[in-house]
Amino acid sequence: MSTYPAVAVCAPLPVLGRDVEVPLVGGEKVTYAALDYAASAPALQRVWDDVAAYAPYYGSVHRGAGYLSQLSTDLFEQSRATVAEFLDLRDGDQVVFTRATTDSLNLLASVLPAGTRVFAFETEHHASLLPWRRDDLTVGYLRAPRSPEQAVAALEEALAGSGDGPKLVCVTGASNVTGEIWPVRELAAAAHRHGARIVLDAAQLAPHHPVSVRDLDVDWVAFSGHKLYAPFGAGVLAGRGDWLDAAEPYLAGGGASRTVARELDGSVAVEWQQGPARHEAGSPNVIGAYAVASACRALTEAGFDRLVDREQYLIERLRAGLAGIPQVRVLTLFGEEHPRVGVLSFVVRDWNSSHFSAALSAEYGIGVRDGLFCAHPLVRTLLGGETAAPSECGAPEASLPGERSLNAIRVSFGAGTPDEHVDRFVAAVRELVSDGAQWAYRTEGGRCVPDTRRR
Repeated sequence: MSTYPAVAVCAPLPVLGRDVEVPLVGGEKVTYAALDYAASAPALQRVWDDVAAYAPYYGSVHRGAGYLSQLSTDLFEQSRATVAEFLDLRDGDQVVFTRATTDSLNLLASVLPAGTRVFAFETEHHASLLPWRRDDLTVGYLRAPRSPEQAVAALEEALAGSGDGPKLVCVTGASNVTGEIWPVRELAAAAHRHGARIVLDAAQLAPHHPVSVRDLDVDWVAFSGHKLYAPFGAGVLAGRGDWLDAAEPYLAGGGASRTVARELDGSVAVEWQQGPARHEAGSPNVIGAYAVASACRALTEAGFDRLVDREQYLIERLRAGLAGIPQVRVLTLFGEEHPRVGVLSFVVRDWNSSHFSAALSAEYGIGVRDGLFCAHPLVRTLLGGETAAPSECGAPEASLPGERSLNAIRVSFGAGTPDEHVDRFVAAVRELVSDGAQWAYRTEGGRCVPDTRRR
């Protein structure tokens, strides 16, 4: 396996929490190794500093006459322009600020014309798998493909028999389970050949790779600020405005309405806004939008080429380390050599994944994630019904019989991850596999927790 020379790899970007110490079960403290970026990445120090600098000037936006209101309005709209530039939007595309990717895709689902046929692979995150379950929509779930070519062929076949009428394809840019990058441009071309539109779930792709709506030729893109090194609370839906402008507002209220008047019959007549304001009712999350824009600027200025090179270096370092541990099986759809972002899931022979992850945290100060990662159909497919060995603690009971131990471990990282965290993780996995956990564990509140007894 090739490696990148260390001299060619840039330093990690400064993030909050990089020096935080956490207690181990034995009483000592270590610097926390945050390897759960796929759930929420730590905020960039640059983003936090930008937000702190703006905070004293915080004010209401839109229609406020005061200086702070005007300043905040300008900041909010400048943030929209920054995100549009970050995504390389087309002329006429809109940027709507939401709460997160889940909110963005539910917003899009709410504006689809009645009768729209939606197509999604069963490999999607629940946020892009479930919002389409409207009574007046038809959803076709496609089986998990085992290669990019198979994915494109399956979509072509499904769309070929889909008939006329509005159609939408939903696809992830990078899997939140395997990290594998999907053939978005090819899937978009297939969708458009059959008169369908396509939305890209870029929650895992945008923090790791440049996302150009123009180049990928997708109709919409959705992502979350908290995965893009911004604090919680803001997300984006960006793309074509016609369906957005033609539908009822996602939320009814102030800001979404242009005029409201009482009619003679006592009813209320409403003229709704056009453009992003139509779906941003209520007082907008100005700080959240500004944080997202700050993260977009920081990643752009750092240079995605350099960030991608460094992440690839860490991926190869991780894969090489795990490849030397025979008990570890890495989960993959497209094969271990397929390009991926800094997300990797695996299982360990003779271990319950919840038990293993708990030991990584309690005995080594390493934070990963275990479970089905809000992608239950995909993880079930990847595990093939395989369950972990009986353990003194394990995952909570699942909805399907016999799935108490059906779970995996996910390690994920990004622009703020030091080399040392990846090396610590590999060393800890190797030691746990060879020597076992040093403490007893029990299930408490559905989670594995260390007991007070050392083995």
